Amino acid sequence: MNDLFRLPLGDVVETAVRWIIKTFSWLFDGISVTFRALYDGLDTVLSGPPFWVIIVVFVALAFFAKGWKLALGTAIGLLLIVTIDQWDAAMDTLALVIIAAVIAVAIALPLGIWAARSDRVSAVVRPVLDFLQTMPAFVYLIPALIMFSVGPVPGIVATIVFAMAPGVRLTELGIRGVDTEVVEAGHAFGASPGRILRQIQLPLALPSIMAGVNQVIMLSLSMVVIAGMVGAGGLGGQIVQALSRIDIALGVEAGLAVVIIAMILDRVTSSFAGPRPKRALLGRRRELARAA
Repeated sequence: MNDLFRLPLGDVVETAVRWIIKTFSWLFDGISVTFRALYDGLDTVLSGPPFWVIIVVFVALAFFAKGWKLALGTAIGLLLIVTIDQWDAAMDTLALVIIAAVIAVAIALPLGIWAARSDRVSAVVRPVLDFLQTMPAFVYLIPALIMFSVGPVPGIVATIVFAMAPGVRLTELGIRGVDTEVVEAGHAFGASPGRILRQIQLPLALPSIMAGVNQVIMLSLSMVVIAGMVGAGGLGGQIVQALSRIDIALGVEAGLAVVIIAMILDRVTSSFAGPRPKRALLGRRRELARAA
């Protein structure tokens, strides 16, 4: 009875995926080589110098983003990662997160802008984003593993697909939320659509867009950890190893390192949606000078 009414959807999808892999193997080989080179290069940059050099860079970035409190917290967190001997794995994970997040944002922003400017595109994109966000994260690893074999590349590809949805949604939401009167004023002054986008819509939508970027980074970090199951390495590999061995100590240390990196990335990226402390202070001084 079940066989009579069973829809072989999974078999159809599997056949389609295998046909795509066979037909476009040259494309997947190129993507694999490119992503692997990007990962190896960035991983070398992060893991090659002494740990204190990277800590100084991140502390300076945190200070620029939100001031001395975040800088101090960043220094303490990264030093803690060093003391629990998870520095190399953390840098491997950070390399994967940065590459996947940058590519996901590079895809999400233009797609979100396009969807905001066209109702037809938005009507097509939204169901696809719903599908991407509700599909279990582990499912993305299966086709990525078939296409790119074991290693960091399938982890990067699966992370890009999994993480880009909120970037598209929040970019579209931010641009559509710009006051129509401001846009009409730009048209009245003879500004081109491209200039209105660059100088009016994008600056006003920046908080929403940066919230999307923040969510892309957070989802990238969560997916990269899951990608440890396909040999992506890093902290995800450590967590998978701890799970297989039921090693509580290793699991706690690797998990703590993930939390620290997530908190640093979250605070730094979210701060760029608002005014920096120094810029805000300079702005107040200029206003006081003009008033005087």
